[in-house]
Amino acid sequence: MLSGQQEQLISIIRAAVTQVIPGATPSVLLERPKVAAHGDMATNVAMQLAKPAKRNPRELAQQIADAIMAQSDAAQLVASCEIAGPGFINFRLTNGARQAVLNAIKGEGTKFGTAAANHEKVLIEFVSANPTGPLHVGHARQAALGDSLCRLFASQGYDVTREFYYNDAGNQINNLAISVQARARGVAPDSPNFPPEGYKGDYIVDIANDFTAGKTVQAADGQSITASKNLDKLDDVRKFAVAYLRREQDLDLQAFNLKFDNFYLESSLYTSGRVDKTVQGLVANGHTYESEGALWLRTTDLGTGDDKDRVM
Repeated sequence: MLSGQQEQLISIIRAAVTQVIPGATPSVLLERPKVAAHGDMATNVAMQLAKPAKRNPRELAQQIADAIMAQSDAAQLVASCEIAGPGFINFRLTNGARQAVLNAIKGEGTKFGTAAANHEKVLIEFVSANPTGPLHVGHARQAALGDSLCRLFASQGYDVTREFYYNDAGNQINNLAISVQARARGVAPDSPNFPPEGYKGDYIVDIANDFTAGKTVQAADGQSITASKNLDKLDDVRKFAVAYLRREQDLDLQAFNLKFDNFYLESSLYTSGRVDKTVQGLVANGHTYESEGALWLRTTDLGTGDDKDRVM
């Protein structure tokens, strides 16, 4: 139903209500019936008014429906009104009203249903797989849902930024690096010398081979890394492994016809000094304390609803 048609139908309903209950100024809400066979649109306006008007809701609904059908303005829009349940009024549209919707869709094409720019910004972060392995079906589902949300917001006038957040710091990345290092040195996953928390997939061998061959990989954001071939420099192995898997993920995303506006690296929070600056600020403002050899954040004092403080 077109927005103009909805506004017209709401106006018709209000006029009918005023005729049945003089002075009434109801808030008229139209919605689609849960069961398509019950009609095209429905309203619960009779149920809203029944109690204050001291009327039976179904009887009131029938009176409103009769008043609607008696209006000349309704003839081109409403084919019939039916009362359902405790007092819903279900509407069936005329063929002419339905044809008007089809004509609008045909005339506006891909612009049908879209809205003009509203100058509001929306950032949607999705997929955001850890760069420790290939994408899987779960990531594909996230990609489809995230991209759909982006398209919906964009169609309604929002300025949408699509962001992929890379968790390229922490223990999982260290485990990736030592896994590649071990495979490059010929240590098999079933060996007692293989890292206990190491990654055992065949893709680790591919990364190890490219690292020892001095290959260069480039991710979608233009970051280029050339392998140093020095297995003793674990940070070199880490940087190359992350770049390699980012490239592999990028290729999958491209095959999915999915493009991101921004790739945000967790590691950038550390290299930029933001993490240290934040921690220093929390310490300086008395939000932390040291206990049991660790730095704790006083989350119980920050109105977070936390029942205990947290180790930072």
